[in-house]
Amino acid sequence: MIFNAADFIYEPELEVSRARKILIKPCATSPIPYPMNTSRELLATVIHAIRSASDADVILLEGPGDGEQTRAVCRALGYDFPRVLGLDVRDCSLVEVENPLPKPFAIANFWIPNVLLSCDYLISIAPFKVLDNQAWLTTANLLSLLPRSKYGETLGRDGGLLARQEIQAVLADLYFTVPFDLGVVEAGVKLFSGHDAEEGRAEECGRIFVSDPFTADMEAVKALAEHASHLDLIASARTAFEALSDQ
Repeated sequence: MIFNAADFIYEPELEVSRARKILIKPCATSPIPYPMNTSRELLATVIHAIRSASDADVILLEGPGDGEQTRAVCRALGYDFPRVLGLDVRDCSLVEVENPLPKPFAIANFWIPNVLLSCDYLISIAPFKVLDNQAWLTTANLLSLLPRSKYGETLGRDGGLLARQEIQAVLADLYFTVPFDLGVVEAGVKLFSGHDAEEGRAEECGRIFVSDPFTADMEAVKALAEHASHLDLIASARTAFEALSDQ
């Protein structure tokens, strides 16, 4: 669904009311505020709506790089919500999970924080960023869940372990391996960046897209005339994967 960013109200799905533990993956990789990272305002809107529908524990999980700590980044971004636990990927126990695709695009198994497996409902909330001509939305937002102890401090960058793979293929594999329930694309503005993600220009858009992560991302890139190669890869594998899951 597409909403006007100025008057967006999140209405939780029925699964939220039944959940005991809800995990939110914001984009909070650095102390730089929106549109580089998820805005406090949108995160507060979602958390408030969850609280109105559920008594579930709420967890914010992030894996910032370059020496940053999740607690310090969340404090800088104003993520000071009561009864919300902030976790750093580096402080989590890890588990190796098999990619369910019969023919993975790049990676057959991923190391992920085990807290992902213990939560009943998973939400990815990401700003609309265009990095090196590729849209980077709720599905790509999951990349920083991968532990740097396994994949290196240059995660997703030139020279990093995953950078030696085609990163768009890695994102497609990650989508199927760590399935999130909801994606929220914060497209109040669209941020354009080149090689340095912390420098760029912003363009007003005034919209928020909410659905499952793949649908939310696809609707956003179509509506705002952008492109993400990993979404094409996901689309190419979804039909076969869903048919296999139904067997």
